[in-house]
Amino acid sequence: MTTTTLAVLVPLLPFLGAVAGLLLGRTAPGFVRPLAVLPTLAALVLAVTVAGRQGGGGGNRTAALDAHTELTPTGSVPIELALHIDGFAALVAILVGLVATCVQLYSTGYLRDDPRYPSYAALVSLFTSAMLLVVYSGDLMVLLVGWEVMGICSYFLVGHYWETPEARAASLKAFLVTKLGDVPFLIGLFALATDAGSFRITTILGKVASEGGLDHPTLIALLLLAGVAGKSAQFPLHTWLPDAMAGPTPVSALIHAATMVAAGVYFVARLLPVFTASQTALIVLAVMAAVTMAGSALAALAQDDIKRVLAYSTIGQLGYMTGALAVGDRGAAVFHLLSHGAFKAVLFLAAGVIIHAAGTNSLAAMSRMDNLRARVPDAFWTMTVALLALAAIPPFSGFFSKEAVLGAAKHTATGHEPGGVVTSAVPSAAGWIVLVAGLVTALLTAAYATRLWLLAFNGRGAQAPDHGRQPVVMNVVLWVLAIPSLTFGLVTLVLPDWFDGRSLTPTLTTSVLGTGFALVGGLVTYAAWRHTTAMAARATVPIGAVAIDTEQGDGGLVEAEAIATHTPAYGDIASAPDPADPGRLLLGPLHRHAAVGFHLDALYATLFVRPVRAAAALVRFLDSAVVETYVRGAAEVPKALGWAVRRAQTGNVQTYLSALLAGTVVLVVAVVLVATAGA
Repeated sequence: MTTTTLAVLVPLLPFLGAVAGLLLGRTAPGFVRPLAVLPTLAALVLAVTVAGRQGGGGGNRTAALDAHTELTPTGSVPIELALHIDGFAALVAILVGLVATCVQLYSTGYLRDDPRYPSYAALVSLFTSAMLLVVYSGDLMVLLVGWEVMGICSYFLVGHYWETPEARAASLKAFLVTKLGDVPFLIGLFALATDAGSFRITTILGKVASEGGLDHPTLIALLLLAGVAGKSAQFPLHTWLPDAMAGPTPVSALIHAATMVAAGVYFVARLLPVFTASQTALIVLAVMAAVTMAGSALAALAQDDIKRVLAYSTIGQLGYMTGALAVGDRGAAVFHLLSHGAFKAVLFLAAGVIIHAAGTNSLAAMSRMDNLRARVPDAFWTMTVALLALAAIPPFSGFFSKEAVLGAAKHTATGHEPGGVVTSAVPSAAGWIVLVAGLVTALLTAAYATRLWLLAFNGRGAQAPDHGRQPVVMNVVLWVLAIPSLTFGLVTLVLPDWFDGRSLTPTLTTSVLGTGFALVGGLVTYAAWRHTTAMAARATVPIGAVAIDTEQGDGGLVEAEAIATHTPAYGDIASAPDPADPGRLLLGPLHRHAAVGFHLDALYATLFVRPVRAAAALVRFLDSAVVETYVRGAAEVPKALGWAVRRAQTGNVQTYLSALLAGTVVLVVAVVLVATAGA
C-alpha cells in the first residue's frame, strides 16, 4: 500500500468510526466502545507508519509528500483534494492519534455509565478526524472543512452535560467566540488565494518566496491571525476556553492537548512565510503572545477550579508557541506543541481522577481533605511529573521545548542567528517582547503549578467521600502519557532533521534564566503556602470546607454533580476570603481581578453584548410598534370596507332598485355637467 493511500486512511478511519458509532449506538450498543477505540488506534498506527516512510532522523531532514487531485473545476482558483505531509505534519498527526486514542480509552471507564456515551464517542472520533484532516491537508479549502468541523464538535462536546446551565452557556460561548474569529479568517483565506492564484499550500509558499511576493501581506496576515486567536484561544479571543471546562474532562484533554487549540498554532507554522512577509504582523503576533502568556499565568494563579487552572495554563503555553512563531522559528513552536500535548493530556486526565476521588473540582475544598494523595497514587505521581514538565524543570520535556522558544527569542532579539534558516525579516523588537514575557511567565507558571500541587495533594481535614476506585484503564492511560512527558526532551538532537534544521538544543543563557525564574516561582509559592497554612490553622474556615457527598458512580457522573453543585455548595470561593490559599497572598489586591480573568467578559458585555441587545430591543420595538401597526392598518381598511359592503347587503329588492336608480341619476347629472362645462 502506498504512503499516499495510508495517509488518506489516517483521517478517514476515525470518520468512518464516528459514522458507524452513530448508526449502531442504539441498535448495537456492544459495538460502541470498539468502534470508538479501534479506528482511532488504527489511525495512530498508520500515522506512525507514514512518518516512518517519510524518513527523518537520519540527517537528511524529511522529504515532503505531495499528492493532489482537482475536486471540481471552478473557472478561476482551483479547489483540490491535496496532501502535504512534511516533518511537522507527520509528527503532529502522531500526537493527535496518541492523545485521541488515550482519551477514547480513558472515556470507556470515565463515562462507563453515561447514557449519552455513544454520541459522545462518535463526536470524539469525528473531532479527531477533523484535526487529522487539518494536519495532512495540502489545500486551504479542505483545511477549512476540518477547521469548522472541529468547531461544531467542540460545541456539542463542551455541552455534553447540557442539564447544567454552565455547560449550555460554555458551549454556546465557545462556538460564538471562535466563529467571531473565523469570519475574518475566511476573508483572509480568499484574499490569500486571490493573491497566490491557488488554495494549494505549496503554490502559496512558492508565490511568497518569489520575487513579486504577495500583494497585500499585512492585511492577509492580520485577517488570518484573527481566526488563529479564536481557535487557539489567544488574547483577546481566549475567554471561551476557561468556560469550556464545564464539559467532560476527557474532552478538555482532547481540546487542550491535540485538537482545536493546536490547530491555530499549526496553521501559522504551516504558512509561516506568509506571516514573516509582514513585520507588522509579526509585531502584532509577538504582542498578542506576550499579553496572553503573562495575563493567563496571573489568572491561573487565582483560580479555584482545578480545571480552570489548567485551562489558563493551556492559554499561556499556546502563547509560548505563538511567541516562537512571532520570532520566525516554527521548529521551536511545533516542538513545544508536541511536548505540551503530552503533559497537558496527563494533567487533565489526572484531574479527572482527582475530581472523581474528591467529589469536587474546588482546590479550596481539596486543601481541606486528608489523605487524598493516598487515594489516587497514580494520578499523584503522573500529575507531579506533568507539573514539573509544565514548570520547565530539567530534565522533563517542558524544559527542552520551552527553552527552545526562549532561545529562538534571544537569537532574534540579539540578532545572532544560529545555523540553519535565517529569518532576517523578523524585527528584533519581536524577540525582546517574547523573551521578556517568556521569562516572566516561566516564574508565574512554576508558581501556579506549585500552588495546584500543594493544594490538591497536601490537604488537612476531613476525609473525602468515597466514590469507589477508578477503572484500571484510566490509570494505565496516565502512565502511557507520562512517558513522553518525562523523556520527550531527549529527541532534541533528532527533531531538527524533521523540521527546518535549526538547532533545538537549549542555550546556556536562557536555560539558566528560565530555570532560575521557575525555581524562584516555585520556592516563593511554597514559602507562601507554609505561611498561609499556619494562618488557616488559626482561622475559622468559611465555605467550601468539605466536598459534596454524591452517590458512588463513574467519573462523569461525579464530575457533572460537582459542576452542578459547585456554586450552591461553596459560593464564589474565588472572591471569598480563604487564608489557606497562597495565591491570594502572592497576588494581593490583584487576586480578585485575576480570578475573573481581568474582567474581559464584563468588558465585552459592555462594549458588544449590551449594545447588540439594545439594538435588538430597538428593532423589536420598531417591528411591533411601527411595522406591525402599518400591517394591521393595511388589514383593517379592507376589513372596514367589507363591513360597510356587508351592511349594505340587506336582501331587500326595493332597496337595491332605489340605489340603482339613485346611482343612475347621479351619473346622468355628472355627464350633463361635464358636457355643459365643455360647451
